[in-house]
Parts: sequence; C-alpha cells; structure tokens
Amino acid sequence: MSKAISANVDRFTGFTGYAECYDAHRPKPPVAIVDLLAQVAGIARPKLVIDVGSGTGLSTRVWSGRADRVIGIEPNPHMRQTAERIGGDVAYLDATSAHTTLPDACADVVTCSQSLHWLEPRATFAEVARVLRPDGVFAAYDCDWPPAMNWRAEAAYNAFMEHVQRLEETHGIAETIRRWPKHEHLSRMRESRVFRFTREVVLHHTEPGDGGRLIELARSQGSVGTLLARGLTEADLHLPHFRAAAQEHLPHAVPWYFSYRLRLGVK
Repeated sequence: MSKAISANVDRFTGFTGYAECYDAHRPKPPVAIVDLLAQVAGIARPKLVIDVGSGTGLSTRVWSGRADRVIGIEPNPHMRQTAERIGGDVAYLDATSAHTTLPDACADVVTCSQSLHWLEPRATFAEVARVLRPDGVFAAYDCDWPPAMNWRAEAAYNAFMEHVQRLEETHGIAETIRRWPKHEHLSRMRESRVFRFTREVVLHHTEPGDGGRLIELARSQGSVGTLLARGLTEADLHLPHFRAAAQEHLPHAVPWYFSYRLRLGVK
C-alpha cells in the first residue's frame, strides 16, 4: 500500500468514538440502489455482493437479506471492528480495493459507496474486473454534501467545512492524502476499458434530521476527525459557532434530501 493510500485509510480513524459517530449519523444508502444493481446484473438475488471500502458497514448491511453472501472490504481496523460489532448477515475482510483476496469471477455485484475517490483507480478497476463475473456490475456512488434541508443551516455547514479545509492546508494534512475527483469517476471507468457499458444514474433518498444530527454529520467527515485527532480543539475548528447556527436553524427534525450520483459499469 502506498504512503498516500495508507494516509487515506488512516484518515478515517479520527477521534475516540469516531467510527460510532460515523455509523450513527451518516445516511443509509437508498434501497433503490440495491434493486437497480440487481436488475442491471440480470439476477433477482445476487449470489455474492462485494462492498469495497465498506467502513462501518452502512453500505454493506443494505444488502443483508437481499443477497446470498455479502462481504465488506475494509482495511481500517477501527471502522471494520465497528462494523463487526454491529453485526448483520454480512462478513468483513481486512483487505484493500487492489487486493480483496477473493476468487476470480466470484461476484455478481461490486460496490464502492463514498469511497472510490480515496482508492487508486487503476489497481481498483483491475481488481474489480478480476472478481466480477461476466455481465457483473460495478457501482461507485456518492451523495452530495450537505443534504438539502434548510438553506441557512446548509450555508453554515459549508462555511464550517471551508474553514476545516483551510486548517488541513495550514497543518499540512492535505499534502499527505490523495483523492481522485468524484466528477471524474465515470470518465476514469471508461478509460480503464474494463467495462463494456457505463452510465451515470441520479437517485435521491430522504431521512429525518435536526441541528444535532447536522453537527454530528460534520464531525463524521474525515477532515474533521483528523484535525480533532491531531489535537486541534473544537474552538479551533469554529465548531461552537457552527453548532449554534445548526441548532438555531434546525431546532426540530425535518426531512433531509440526499442526492446520490451513481456511476455503474457492466463487465
């Protein structure tokens, strides 16, 4: 594993309790993704689904009961151990997107939820091609941040995250990681020549949330977790100011609209 990819993995260690915060406040993937990918793969119930960069298992557990076997691939021990404690009818492997340790042509579906931008594309696509059966489906999907719910709360979130980004640059954290732009996922999939067919699909999903959840959603971002783990205070991050704004503008739970952008490829 390269130094940059190792730093990407470590980014999601964060502060004490970070993985639990992540699992409790991040959105669950819409079930429509499960239905769509099974339909594109031409199978009512996949025999094996592999979820790469599975984190705490949010995107792995969504397949529970909808596939014969579900395996999450997660190299970060804190995230993986949290997923294993939560349980569900799934299994998790300490492996990477470039080396899943799984057999050739074993999977009907391979997914990357909120993770492909942290993975080296060439090695990841080569491994996806190896483990997918012919006509199997790969899908990388992400949701836009923040979800749509209240424009004032969203503006406060954006201002907070812009300050966090500046802190990452000031403290040299941005130089240690490597991310691949999400808007280039589809073009990189096409350039890999691994997939016979590719396209983008846009979906949406709603979950309730108030100001308290918006604060924790922000704390679940890898950049925030890394800065807090480095010893910066909440005041350094301007978190108290953001907390006050979130609680003012979202005193009660309202529907949050998560927009998902899914890039799929058929082997």
